[in-house]
Amino acid sequence: MNTKMVVTLLALFLVSAALTEDASVPPKESELRCQCISTHATIIPPSKIQDVRLMQSGPHCSNVEVIVTLKDGRQICLDPTRNWVKVIIKAILKNAQGSV
Repeated sequence: MNTKMVVTLLALFLVSAALTEDASVPPKESELRCQCISTHATIIPPSKIQDVRLMQSGPHCSNVEVIVTLKDGRQICLDPTRNWVKVIIKAILKNAQGSV
């Protein structure tokens, strides 16, 4: 392989890696920091939500974090102080208690 080809392949790899990095996807739960940098406040129809994770505050983060996975695969952090988000949390907790 010549030098130009190696440099071109390396550049393509770096561009590919940069483009596949999605800032809206929270890091792994094992990291000792807040996972939500910003929150989404606009109402999301429940029909578009696939999964909801509720992360309690703790030594890793002083904030309660609500992370939804949409049916298109995107993960979004919701503002837990919004009334519509509180309704979702209450419904999840009610369903969890009913299934025990």
